[in-house]
Amino acid sequence: MPRFVRWLPLIIAGALAGCPLPAPKPPEIQWRPALPLQGSLVVVVVRASGYKTAPLVAGTLAGEPLHFEPDSQDSFMALGGIPLDTGDTILVRVSVNGREFVTPLPVAHRIVAREELRTARRFTTPPDSALRVRLERERLRVREVLERTHATPRLWSMPFARPRPSEISSGFGLEREFNDMLESRHLGVDFAGRQGAAVRAANRGVVTLVDDLFYSGRTVYIDHGAGLLTAYLHLSRALVAEGDTVQWDQVIGQVGATGRVTGPHLHWLARYGAILVDPLDLVTLPWTPSSPAPPPGAGALSR
Repeated sequence: MPRFVRWLPLIIAGALAGCPLPAPKPPEIQWRPALPLQGSLVVVVVRASGYKTAPLVAGTLAGEPLHFEPDSQDSFMALGGIPLDTGDTILVRVSVNGREFVTPLPVAHRIVAREELRTARRFTTPPDSALRVRLERERLRVREVLERTHATPRLWSMPFARPRPSEISSGFGLEREFNDMLESRHLGVDFAGRQGAAVRAANRGVVTLVDDLFYSGRTVYIDHGAGLLTAYLHLSRALVAEGDTVQWDQVIGQVGATGRVTGPHLHWLARYGAILVDPLDLVTLPWTPSSPAPPPGAGALSR
């Protein structure tokens, strides 16, 4: 065999080693649903191919981190929240191995009705100095809870469920007027219920707040991890304590009429980070992670 033939593989390998491989093409960034509403959850999908090893995918939407999980060999998915006051578009920022890509996500306007309600006068008059102190304390306490949810690993694997089987008496995003003077938005979903009726956890998570708050009354917050949090307001009684790990469909409290209400009901609230979203979106999520949640007892927040 001629000498150059024996050396040919080494010559080719040396030549290839000196030629950099072409950079992977930019990732495909998609979302579901295709036209999400203001104040809704969205699933962000990133398809990144051409990498020797699984790439590191991260991102943000509306200033909140996106917690991407692999859905296949080159596909990654994460939940995000779209604020209620978003305009026609919002930017999705995605990084793959440190390279950032930005794309506009179209947003549909949420059309809502208007309600006129009557409540106790103390909930519609300007707060005095003592009440202002209380409201600020409650605001800071809730903010602390919201900031921790991005540090909590995903604790759920089953689909989310409604906290009550009863009819919905008031939907998300409604414009409201209390006592002909105070205007606000309804930032959750109200379920009808008699005093003392059972309220159930929408999914597995850790109880991060149990308190009697001025506007929301007896309240329970559950951190489901990966940015998701649900809250259960106006309870007559809470049946869990802060730090408890609760399971899907577990009874956590009872319907009541505490706080600013017109009668007994459950106000169900959902957040992605600090962003309030329609909690019914949780029940109809177009994606459930294929990987299991951490086992019970794993992590510092479980007990």
